Amino acid sequence: MSPGYGRRIALAWFCLLLAGPLQARELLAVGTRFPGVFERQDDGQYAGLATSLLREALEPLGYRLSFALYPWARAQHMVELGQADILIGPYKNATREAQFAFSDRPFYRDRIVFYRSSARQLDWDGDYRPLAGRRIGVVRGWFYGEGFERAREQLELITVEGVENGLRMLGQGRLDLLASNQRNTRPVLLALGISDSFSQLAPLIDQQDGYFAFPRQDGHRALRMDFDRSFERLIEQGRLAQLADRWQVVIP
Repeated sequence: MSPGYGRRIALAWFCLLLAGPLQARELLAVGTRFPGVFERQDDGQYAGLATSLLREALEPLGYRLSFALYPWARAQHMVELGQADILIGPYKNATREAQFAFSDRPFYRDRIVFYRSSARQLDWDGDYRPLAGRRIGVVRGWFYGEGFERAREQLELITVEGVENGLRMLGQGRLDLLASNQRNTRPVLLALGISDSFSQLAPLIDQQDGYFAFPRQDGHRALRMDFDRSFERLIEQGRLAQLADRWQVVIP
């Protein structure tokens, strides 16, 4: 063996040692509780469509994953600053595209609607003008579609911390309407046994697709590209549809 060959072997091992910890670093995926998408079960394990997809897309590539639930605004802030690696489930808009690098494809779809107390007669036909002066609950950090955003200035919006809090305020008469999505709201209504107390109004406020998002820093570009390629294969193989059916989540 020549001295040059030995030096090349030693250099190759040294590079592998340097690269190993970077590849093995545990990724942190964060979000807030999204029924069917991202939840923490009674045994403390994280589950849902998002966790299943991330594991099947990234673990075969050598990535290790951990998950954590936070208030939605904090989860977004962590990923924007690069303190976490993956944000679970954001809808896409211009503001968020400046904050995050989104996955190429969405992985679920939400229908966003108004809810009112069944004891009150209040209708909605898609025109925001008659809602001026009505107290409308909106969940902190949520995006409700471009049409709703354009109407914000003419509406009396009251920020609530979550769907359950918003429904309680609606039932107490402190709100006239709650803007929410069906996927988040239906499980709360069922769990509290109050489905008959509230009515869902038509038409839809909007329909939004949910994505995975990553920090915009260059150091996360390879992760996002790896995920996009792997996720595309899961879609082509029908795996997204199978997992969505298991978790009862609507997909695009």
